[in-house]
Parts: sequence; structure tokens; C-alpha cells
Amino acid sequence: MSDGTLQITPLAPALGAEIGGVDLSGDLGDGVIAEIRQALLAHLVIFFRDQDITPKQHLAFARRFGDIVSYPMVAGLDDYPEIVPVVKLADENHNFGGIWHSDTTYLAAPPMGAILVARELPPHGGDTLFANMALAYETLSGGMKEMLSGLTAINSSAKDAVAKSREDRQKDMDDVPEPLVSEHPVVRTHPETGKKVLYVNIGHTIGFKGMAMEESAPILKFLFAHQRRDEFAMRFQWRSGSIAFWDNRSSQHYPLNDYHGHKRVMHRVTLAGDVPV
Repeated sequence: MSDGTLQITPLAPALGAEIGGVDLSGDLGDGVIAEIRQALLAHLVIFFRDQDITPKQHLAFARRFGDIVSYPMVAGLDDYPEIVPVVKLADENHNFGGIWHSDTTYLAAPPMGAILVARELPPHGGDTLFANMALAYETLSGGMKEMLSGLTAINSSAKDAVAKSREDRQKDMDDVPEPLVSEHPVVRTHPETGKKVLYVNIGHTIGFKGMAMEESAPILKFLFAHQRRDEFAMRFQWRSGSIAFWDNRSSQHYPLNDYHGHKRVMHRVTLAGDVPV
């Protein structure tokens, strides 16, 4: 079991906790890993400060929580292909994933989560927002819950806003792949907690199965606005040595693009998920 050294400090009422008392570069016991996983399930996104880990240690820590999978359409590091560099250069205008989203819901089995390590930060700006999609579902009206319960969302990798955010990362690719499309329930059940989650996102969801786009659009417009309510969210300020680990099944995130003229480099490892039900 846990050795009792972890300090778990909630950061906001909706979600988020900072975990202290652990060195992620070390060989962590099964009890500590279990406690970290429980903190992730309870708080949806967890953060570690003042960590100094190598890419090899980043991968070793991630593997304690599941299988590592590649990120579509973006190449990994030469020496560590399972680590995707999330980069915005000083002369670039778009930041990768710069819109509210759950990661790659256009896949049949979207990721369980991701672990992001800060490698190079701007002098200010570049915070990330996170939001609780279980809470977003819980606060819908009974009538809306009933309507959404039978709907299937269509998700695409080619939705304009999020596709635009990948342009700088794909500019050197010889062949940009065809759009990826997948269908998932609008309300999914979290496979570990059993909670209902509102599982659409403005980054990838383009409509509902069996509905015309004109019929889907006003419902999605309401849901996207609802998901962005302040009481569902928190804001994380990155510092050197910061690490974020989010549950992609029950949260969304939005990296702010407010540091033009400065470089930002993050290293991301993605964990395999399951087919949403």
C-alpha cells in the first residue's frame, strides 16, 4: 500500500489537485502508484511541481498506468518516438490543440489520459484550462439528459479550428493523412468510476448520428457553451518542473495561446483508452 508520503491538495472545487511528497524520477512502489491513480479518478487532473525527469523516466512513469500509444498525425522525438513534442515557436501564431477539447475523440478508442511535462516555457502566459465533464453532465436538466441519452456523436479530426492548430506541426509532412472519423455516445459512462460524462467537444464533434447538421448545430452550440461554464473549470499555471496528468475520459482542456513571440516546448505521453460506452 501507500507509504503515506503523498500530499494531495485540491486546487479548485470542480477538479484538479496538486500532489507533493513524491519524486517521479524514482522507482515508485505499487501503493504510491495506486494512490496517484485514485487521486486522478477523484480530481480528473493532477499536477506535480519541481520534478526533474528525463524522457526515459517520463516513459517509465507513464507505463505504470497503462500502455502507451502514438498520437495521430504528429511525429514523436527521434530518440523517444512515444514522446510527442508539443511545440510553439516564437514565430508561430497557432498553438497545438488551442481550443477546448477531449483528446482524439475521432478515434475508435480515445486515450485514457496523457502526461505532459514542461520542458521550455515562455516568461509568462501559456496556462492551461481544464474542465469537469461529469459535472457538466450532472448540471443538465432532466429533459436534456433524457434527450441526450439516446444520441450518438460524430467526431472528426478535420474540424476546422482544431485542424488549424496542427498546421505548424504538419508543415514538413509529405503526406497529411485523410480525416479520421468515429462515433461515440453523447453521454458515456466512465469505465472506472461509473459516472456519466458529457462526451462531446467543440474541437472534434461535428454532429449527431441520424440528424441533419442544421438540426445538430443548435444543440451542440448549447452544449459547448455549457461545458465552458466557469464553475466546471480551473486554470493551471506552468512552471519549470511542472507535470500534468489528466483523465481524458472525463475532462477537457484548453491550452491558452497568449505568449506570441516566445517559444514553448512540452513533452507529451499518451495512454491507451477503451471504446466509450
